[in-house]
Amino acid sequence: MLNYDNDLKKTVRLAMFLAFSVVLSMIETLIPLFNGIIPGFKIGLANMMVLAVLYIYGFKDAFTLGILKVILVGILRTGLFSTTFFFSLSGTILSVVLMALFRKITPLSIIGISIIGAISHSCGQIIIAILFFNINMIYYLPFILLFSLPSGILVGYFSKEIVNLYQKRLQY
Repeated sequence: MLNYDNDLKKTVRLAMFLAFSVVLSMIETLIPLFNGIIPGFKIGLANMMVLAVLYIYGFKDAFTLGILKVILVGILRTGLFSTTFFFSLSGTILSVVLMALFRKITPLSIIGISIIGAISHSCGQIIIAILFFNINMIYYLPFILLFSLPSGILVGYFSKEIVNLYQKRLQY
């Protein structure tokens, strides 16, 4: 027998995570933090929600959240099927898959898993850049990876706090 009350609560919670991730993504696109140093680079604040969902609910829900976030931001901001959309989609798919895999096979903390996510997100974007433009985009990789480390640490730290707050809240 299905527990519709728990299913509904989970769906509402996941919808809230999705809404937060879209809002964070939209806000982050308005902050030209690194434009000029590394064009197009973002810290990835929306990925806090994806990582938190990975730890709270698991791979399937985190993957779904990531894909839905990319689609909604594509509709609202960047345009569906634009170059930016494909950069985001490839980075999201690769990062969620690798974060889930490394979470399962290594003893890394959530911050370590977040660093894996940041690095793999950047690699996914470079793969698409090579496919869309040319092989010379590979030279962009060291620069974007340099910023992936602090970004992964920051996102991981806040994701850990979100997971802790979420788990404390469920105890009441």
